[in-house]
Amino acid sequence: MKVTFLGAAHEVTGSCHLIEHGQSKILLDCGMFQGGDFNEAKNDEQFSFDPKEIDAVVVSHAHLDHTGRIPKLVRDGFHGKVYGTKATCDLAYIIWDDARKIMWYNHEKFDKPILYDEADVDLARQRCHGVDYGESVTIGEFEVTFRDAGHIFGSSFVEVRAGGKVLGFSGDIGNSNVPILRETDQLGQVDVLLCESTYGSRKHESEEMRVNMLRDLIVEGYNKGGTIMMPAFSIERTQEILYRLDRLIEHDKTLPKFPIFLDSPMAIDALPVYKRYPEYYDREACQKYMDGEDFLDFPNLTITRTKEESKKINYVPNPKMIIAGSGMMTGGRILHHAFRYLSDPNATLIIVGYQAQGTLGRRLYEGAEHVTIFGERVDVKCSIKAIGALSAHGDQDKLVSWIRNAQKVPQKVYCIHGEPESATTLAHRLRDDLGIEAFVPEVGDSFEM
Repeated sequence: MKVTFLGAAHEVTGSCHLIEHGQSKILLDCGMFQGGDFNEAKNDEQFSFDPKEIDAVVVSHAHLDHTGRIPKLVRDGFHGKVYGTKATCDLAYIIWDDARKIMWYNHEKFDKPILYDEADVDLARQRCHGVDYGESVTIGEFEVTFRDAGHIFGSSFVEVRAGGKVLGFSGDIGNSNVPILRETDQLGQVDVLLCESTYGSRKHESEEMRVNMLRDLIVEGYNKGGTIMMPAFSIERTQEILYRLDRLIEHDKTLPKFPIFLDSPMAIDALPVYKRYPEYYDREACQKYMDGEDFLDFPNLTITRTKEESKKINYVPNPKMIIAGSGMMTGGRILHHAFRYLSDPNATLIIVGYQAQGTLGRRLYEGAEHVTIFGERVDVKCSIKAIGALSAHGDQDKLVSWIRNAQKVPQKVYCIHGEPESATTLAHRLRDDLGIEAFVPEVGDSFEM
């Protein structure tokens, strides 16, 4: 079995790995590169392989940096199937269609390239084949089994068998004690593991601390009397935030009541998918579902699907809270709110997810005093806060524990999907603590099992 790294090596986005054995070829993920013009320009490049020769794409989860180039792959001649869990297939279509609309907007306004059109998205959707957790599929000479990664709704890590060897691919491993989702499944008997390292050098706050931080920042923003902005990934972070807000409002009677807006069409479109697959819920969410409780809605929440509804938020008196995509502030409605409120000293921006290099969210997180939005300079005078533990990614301890407690500790681990410092730090700890041969590959590197 030969493995070639084609993305998410020495970086966080663009997940894509070519696996070959005999005459069979599959891709593990085929995601978009995100974060600045340099990274995003890679999306328009030709694939380094012939898409017609790929038998299938095995998708870990629906996020754009793991699935975003699949419609382009189809456009360029791919005729195989796309395998992922049923929820992943449903969510991927929503994400692809949203990306298509953004591309058309950017093309008409800024003359940026279009990777695919509506027909390509529809054809990619037709190629999707939904599977269940624990199910194995045969693709040529490969047997692929899907396990629950606990990262986002429907996310999986996979075990790929061929030639008497087993390759593990983590996709993205979820954070611990996350609402709605179940905990990450145990890693099986894999010989070599491709492991994400997004937070490979960091450790998250505890569950209790993250809830308290969220509450305290909301109260602080409310007391300042301004707008609270929360850029959130439309798939999973938004739903987790809604779940936590629902619980806070239900159990904390001292929490102030004020308008909260969900201003993300993609997150709104994703809500029915969450209700379609209650078998994915953890015990608490499942009990709420059985009791008929809608844990993604509460009295002071307003859903703004249309542009007109979104614009009306501007006229709602402060204090108010706006949850909007995109999570790294690379597009979406959060930009309009940031353009309006970043310069307000009474406003608050709460960052709750990973911010890739080159993104607006990263620049704000690192303390930029002014930024450019819609071609205009915006002075940053609002408060910038961050809650790392609300990330959908497991931290260093979670990743090491997951590998340590595998049915068989892998002989080798390749640390991918992380910036160089994070990937290298995780590799060193795996070597020191577990005695594993650990590597940090670069794009284009290959190895054979």
